[in-house]
Amino acid sequence: MESLKDVDYLMASVQKIIDERERLLARLQKIEWLKVYPSQSNFILCRVLNMDAKELHNQLQMQGILVRYFDQPRIKDCVRFSVGKPEHTDALIKTLHKIGG
Repeated sequence: MESLKDVDYLMASVQKIIDERERLLARLQKIEWLKVYPSQSNFILCRVLNMDAKELHNQLQMQGILVRYFDQPRIKDCVRFSVGKPEHTDALIKTLHKIGG
């Protein structure tokens, strides 16, 4: 309810999330071993093409980066990256490049 009292601040926050989502999406699309799905949400779903999604999840977790992975039939080998702050995006992309070579 408090957020709705300052709609300008709320909308500025929403726009920051949208901008960062688009930046994260563009950076993820440059990683050849990820199939990136379009998103209108605060997360981006990707299919992992060169390794098991659980293995990627584990490697990211060892680096302090938490993501969700899925092993259900329709989304097997997928991970979900939440949109965060720009420094979170930078750390994620840097780590993905180290993992993927």
